[in-house]
Amino acid sequence: MNVRVRDIGWRAAAVAAALLLGAACGSGGTAETKSTPAAGAETKATTTATAAAKASLANLAGELRIDGSSTVFPISEAVAEEFGKAGAKTRVNVAFSGTGGGFEKFCRGEIEISDASRKINDREKTACANGGINDVVELQVAIDALTVMVNPRNSFVSCLKKDELKALFSANGPTTWNQVRPDFPNQPIKFYFPGTDSGTFDYFREAIITSSGQHRGDGTASEDDNVLAQGIENDPNAIGYFGFAYFLEAGQKLKAVEVDNGNGCVKPTFDNALNGTYAPLSRGLFIYTRESLIKQRPEVRGFVQFYLDNTNKLSKEVGYISLPETLLQQQKAKIQPLLTAVVQ
Repeated sequence: MNVRVRDIGWRAAAVAAALLLGAACGSGGTAETKSTPAAGAETKATTTATAAAKASLANLAGELRIDGSSTVFPISEAVAEEFGKAGAKTRVNVAFSGTGGGFEKFCRGEIEISDASRKINDREKTACANGGINDVVELQVAIDALTVMVNPRNSFVSCLKKDELKALFSANGPTTWNQVRPDFPNQPIKFYFPGTDSGTFDYFREAIITSSGQHRGDGTASEDDNVLAQGIENDPNAIGYFGFAYFLEAGQKLKAVEVDNGNGCVKPTFDNALNGTYAPLSRGLFIYTRESLIKQRPEVRGFVQFYLDNTNKLSKEVGYISLPETLLQQQKAKIQPLLTAVVQ
């Protein structure tokens, strides 16, 4: 099992800037008269509110442990970084060992927050219950467009049908490109995919191969998406898949494959993931914690609130799709009753 704590220095700045520019241009038309405070008063009020928020966060100490999905890792790392900058004294350790690995630690009580690129399954719920954890809280924090990639020197693959992807990544599937389509070259295929502890692996298997099907094992598997990206980048006959943010990080070093789910070829983009046309590979990204931790531990309560207040901004900055406002408010509503039932 690959377990690492790492620092991501990258941010998809250009993507974030474009998205923010689009959001800024979203309203217009009818003029509206409003009573607004004087500029000085507004600045003073804002400064006072900011100071109060920082003072509140400055009271948060202790330690938080986060582990799980490598796909969600960049968001949680960014939130932890901003949490500290905002004044919190809590030490937040963010690691990744795959969604499955994170749930194993969470259900043993070893971590306070589990990052996940899929929903918790029945086996994991049972493991948590057996460990005395019956108060699991699921919060969606972003949307991902799971991306299939080939090497940029691959000139013959631009779009693949769902059935072709199923054949490619199923056990005993094609081993040369001309077995996928006769007009593809007779060249060996090199496969790169997440390890079995990864939620990305689970999601792809269920969405493309079906939950009862067997994923092929004759390839390079890793919970570290950077290992997969580098493998595809260095192999002209490679194909693989992982989260959209890591594709953005790679830039021109990788080539995204469009997916035909029966209605024509669709690119993995922010808009297509959000509107559902990039099917079946758009998915939710989650964090999991416990009701009792939110009620009893101020640092968990403060961090989870901070996460939901900042996830849309930070998700875009690291290359994911932010939640529609209605969906975001639904996540905040899940923890609201817990905030009013704080155990002193």
